[in-house]
Amino acid sequence: MSPDLADGLEVIHEDDALIALNKPPGLLAVPGRGVDKSDSLSLRAQQRWPDARVVHRLDQATSGLMLLARGAAVQRALSVAFAERRILKRYQAIVHGQLQPPNTDPMDWHTIDLPLRLDWPQRPRSIIDLERGKPSQTLWQALAWDEAQNTTRLALQPVTGRSHQLRVHLQAIGHPIVGDALYGPNEGGPATRLMLHACTLALAHPASGAALLLHSPVPF
Repeated sequence: MSPDLADGLEVIHEDDALIALNKPPGLLAVPGRGVDKSDSLSLRAQQRWPDARVVHRLDQATSGLMLLARGAAVQRALSVAFAERRILKRYQAIVHGQLQPPNTDPMDWHTIDLPLRLDWPQRPRSIIDLERGKPSQTLWQALAWDEAQNTTRLALQPVTGRSHQLRVHLQAIGHPIVGDALYGPNEGGPATRLMLHACTLALAHPASGAALLLHSPVPF
């Protein structure tokens, strides 16, 4: 892998304990199986920061904030914070159809509460399974309605962190994310990417304990 791949990283935050990078759509979060899937954000990051360790992941098609720890101790601390839901994650998405008129009240969130599990015969897909699925909750809020495109811009906050959770939950309520090749309409559309972006992370800094708010501008 050439050194210029590391030079192209978009750094949102960097200190001695952690790094926050802006992952572009189409780039794997971690290496996959096979030579053609060796390139990834984590591998590029380790070219510049050899002690960088993955804490959480984003889907290949999703863009936005991805946090990496500097060393094993910080990785453990951040992994526990994610598991205990002490790190707030917010996304924006554009979905098909109109959910409701935009609401400017930031406290007015709606909940999707549908259990999920991996669809093993069709991996990496996930499906709703009311009997065997794991509890999964997503909060959503309508931000804007585009009548011409028949789409709604949403703010999303996953309470749990299941595989493809936001994508499957929105498909399940009849509003798949625009550009979703796995869960969207078969006829496709004008989108050239999945319209899902991880825009905000809020956490206590693992070293100092100070509040840390990270933001990545939504590119669509």
